[in-house]
Amino acid sequence: MSVTSTRAQAIAHILWELKKAEKLATLSSIATRAGFSPGVNGRTVSTSLKTVRRDWPQLQWWRAVADNGQVDEEQQSFLAEAGFESEPAEDGGAAIKSFESHLMTWEEPSEVVE
Repeated sequence: MSVTSTRAQAIAHILWELKKAEKLATLSSIATRAGFSPGVNGRTVSTSLKTVRRDWPQLQWWRAVADNGQVDEEQQSFLAEAGFESEPAEDGGAAIKSFESHLMTWEEPSEVVE
């Protein structure tokens, strides 16, 4: 199994946890939970999320949010459907309202992906 596939599986598991808890998580916290580095600007996690979206379309990929809480239009639409409000961001985009209150807090680390 490729590294990308292994990471995608770990992220899929985390997205399932987020769905059950009705929470969101930052790209960095997802990477930490999965046991790998998020990459520059969360690029490693973002790449793995593309695999998740392709292989597990039923998972709520949109629960993985940029570390600053900003979202694009597609993600904002899914978040709104799930009851998460957004507000204008400094750069003119959108950000999740009360971002910190929606973030998942894990008590113990998940298994490390090698």
